Order: sequence, then structure tokens, then C-alpha cells
Amino acid sequence: MKHFLRMFVQVCLYFYCKCLWRCLKFVVRKLTGRCELQRICYNTKPGAARTMKIEASLKGSKSKRLQTSVSVHPDAIEKTIDDIMELKRINPDINPQLGISLQACLLQIVGYRNLIAEVERLRREPYDSENPQHEEMLLKLWKCLKPNSPLKARISKQWCEIGFQGDDPKTDFRGMGLLGLYNLVYFAEWDTEIAQQVLSDSLQPKYREVTKKELSKAEWEKKKFDKAIGYSFAIVGINITDLAYNLLVSGALKTHFYNVAPEAPTLTHFQQTFCYLMHEFHKFWIEEDPLDIMEFNRVREKFHKRILKQLQNPEMALCPHFAASESLVNM
Repeated sequence: MKHFLRMFVQVCLYFYCKCLWRCLKFVVRKLTGRCELQRICYNTKPGAARTMKIEASLKGSKSKRLQTSVSVHPDAIEKTIDDIMELKRINPDINPQLGISLQACLLQIVGYRNLIAEVERLRREPYDSENPQHEEMLLKLWKCLKPNSPLKARISKQWCEIGFQGDDPKTDFRGMGLLGLYNLVYFAEWDTEIAQQVLSDSLQPKYREVTKKELSKAEWEKKKFDKAIGYSFAIVGINITDLAYNLLVSGALKTHFYNVAPEAPTLTHFQQTFCYLMHEFHKFWIEEDPLDIMEFNRVREKFHKRILKQLQNPEMALCPHFAASESLVNM
């Protein structure tokens, strides 16, 4: 009975707030002579704050035409803007800037949805050792990270030197599919110096002074001779790809992409974000100073929460100082 009453109150509260909000919007429009979309565009500066408000306004509209405007094909955006202006009875000759602002917002909104679809397609595509393109990308990863160490064979223990678990990397891509390989290759090819430095640090990490007080006698005897704290570069890269993927799908990355991409965010923007996350995680790992690799999940979760907190700021843009990112950030 209590559960039923609670649900009933919540439903009543929902409809009350919804009706009250619509009434408030009607009153404000009569007072200002502007619809909600106009007020957002004129009162909010370009970027995530404006685009996210426009997106929420369109999705929350009682008009089906406005609700579906956030999922149109990119080629139909101009016509969609005309439909919105007509529906809202806005004269484009008197309000020329409104159409331009709405178009920029819709390009970002629709582009974000399409980016999710593209990233999902790559994630679902498995690595195929019979595919020459897949094999070429994998070998490019090795050449970029280890230019002075030729790979002796395709199936080789050498792959462990760049952080794969066995002698054939294809098994490590199962979780993220081709998306993991795409990100690692982008990082290694376009931010080569930083990628090589991160790899080097992961293989030859700083040493942590472990005291007897922290460990039992048995653990101390084991650890005092093995105090190196590192991680597997490639495996961590695939794991950070998973983190970036979840940030994208959850919508958390809208703040970043709407602030750095003047139009539709692309796969390159996503890969650039991966580079930033990879580099930042590396620094965070060193700052956290974990006892061993068994603490990876704890450190990763803490890092995830830190990034989420940063992205709650509507003005936030994850701006890495990578050569491959400069042209994107400055657009």
C-alpha cells in the first residue's frame, strides 16, 4: 500500500510539474515575445551549455516534429530548421542569427548520435587475422612504438614488450573489437613521442619504497625484491578505450565535444579524447602510487569519477597538449 501511494504521489507530482512548466513557458513567451529556443540562443553563449539546453528543449517539446528533429539525417538539418522556424512562427528575415545558431546546435546533436553509431560499429567488429587491413594496422602499431626493434615474426613473444598478454594480440581485442586497435594506432601514430614515453614508463616504472609496516612478513619477503609498479601498455589502452566508450554512450562526453567541435564531432575527436585519457591516466597512476597491478580497477574507477566530475562543468573541454589535437581544439 505504501509503495502504491508513493508511486501515485510521484505520478501526480510529475504531471503537476509538467503542466506548471508549460504554463510558465507560455507566460514567459507572452512577456518576452520569444519562444524557449530563441531565449536559449540569445541568452546562452555557444558551446555545450547552449547545445545541451537546445537538445533538452527539443526532446521535451510536446510537438513530435520538434522531438524527432534531434535524430534527423545531417543532410536534412537545413529543412528541419525551416520546419522549426515555421512551427514556432519565427520570421527568419527578422531573426537570421537564430537559424544559424540552431543549425550549429543540431549539427552537434545529430553528429554525436552518429558518432556513437560509428564507434559502436567498430567496437562490434572483431579483429580478423585473415583481413589484410587489420594485420596492417597491427604491424603499424608495432612500428610506431618500436621503430628500432623489428618484429621477428607475426606470432611472437615480442608483443608482450608493448603490453599484450600473449604471442598473438588478436585475442586481446575481443572486448573492444577494432575500436581498441584504432585508438592505439592513432595514439602511436599521431602522438608518437608521448606514446613511446608512456610505453617506456610502463616497462620501466618508478620504484616505490615499500615498508615492513605495510605488509605481512610473507608479503614483505616477496615484495622487497620486486618493488617495480608497472602495467601492460596495450591492455591498459584497450581498457581506457572501454572507459572512453562508456563516457561517450552515457552522454558524459557531450560537454567536451560540444565545446571543441564547432559542428559534428567525428571519430577523430573521439580518438583525440582517447589520447588525452591515456596520458592523464598514466599520470594519475603514478600519482596514486599503487602497490601492484592488482589495484588497477580501484585506480581506474577513481580516475573515471574524476573525469566525470570535470565533465559536469558545462564549460569543460578536455584539451590535451598533443600535436594531433591542436587543429581540433583550435577549430
